[in-house]
Amino acid sequence: MKEVWVFIEQEELKIHPVSFELLGIAQKLAKDLSGKVSAVLVGHNVKPLVEEIFAYGAEKIYVVDHKVLSYYRHIPYVYALTYLAKKYKPEIFLIGATTLGRDLAGGVATLLETGLTADVTELSIDPETKNLLMTRPAYGGNIMATIVCPNHRPQMATVRPRVFPIPEREEGKIGEVIEEKMELTEEMAGVERIGFLPKEKTVNLEYADIIVAGGKGIGGKEGFEILKELAHLLNGEVGASRFAVESGWISYEHQVGQTGKTVRPKVYFAFGISGAIQHRAGMQNSDFIIAVNIDPEAPIFKIADLGIIGDWKEVATALIRALKNRRGS
Repeated sequence: MKEVWVFIEQEELKIHPVSFELLGIAQKLAKDLSGKVSAVLVGHNVKPLVEEIFAYGAEKIYVVDHKVLSYYRHIPYVYALTYLAKKYKPEIFLIGATTLGRDLAGGVATLLETGLTADVTELSIDPETKNLLMTRPAYGGNIMATIVCPNHRPQMATVRPRVFPIPEREEGKIGEVIEEKMELTEEMAGVERIGFLPKEKTVNLEYADIIVAGGKGIGGKEGFEILKELAHLLNGEVGASRFAVESGWISYEHQVGQTGKTVRPKVYFAFGISGAIQHRAGMQNSDFIIAVNIDPEAPIFKIADLGIIGDWKEVATALIRALKNRRGS
């Protein structure tokens, strides 16, 4: 039976949400292949995570538990995943396109001598060839390219977080656990972590519940100061269109879209954003979209749940004023 593998990214026994997202799409891919969803879990003392992984859709879990795998280091993690893949021969291997996942996937694909499609935003199975169709932005997000790997296995992809929804959790679900033993040494790792300095708070667009985003219509850096105040009052994050980022009004880490980040907030405010296809691709799965634009023909209104035709600054400042009045400040 063909297996669709998902690498479970975890740090200090906390699973990254993208792993659950991948278990969700893996179920669809496995169904189209008449196959099975398997998870790959490596680390040290990671057994407590098994129940949670089954609850989100895995039917089988391959576990490599070793002290050398206590925290992420490229070489031992690559060796562990390569060993498992060579022994059990998965059809598809999915890894989250996180900082860790991007580093890991390249090494695994190299040792397995197979192809790797990076930063994928769509996955499906070709009904005729049964090959995995991996779609990602190309040429600066101006086109979408669909890539296949017909001659080598596994078919590998790193998948952008928040592209796929997290599946429903099924309590009490169980499956097969295969524990593999490996000879790993500290010398093999080649690097030792002697301390950890947590970095300052960064923008967490992918998993924000509320995003206040601005585009070309904002007019400049000063406009984003207003949006930052609104986002702060809403306990949200600030997003931006590609134009706003390339104009230097706000840093790249705020960019939403094909060449930025894919988001799924509960509420997405689009101030002065026309709604080009590249931007919509990164935010159209938001639960509720509120668009404010002076142009009644702006494409963003086609996907908005609530559209306001008017000056973005008047609307934003009115919201700020109302929130401050509600808080009594």
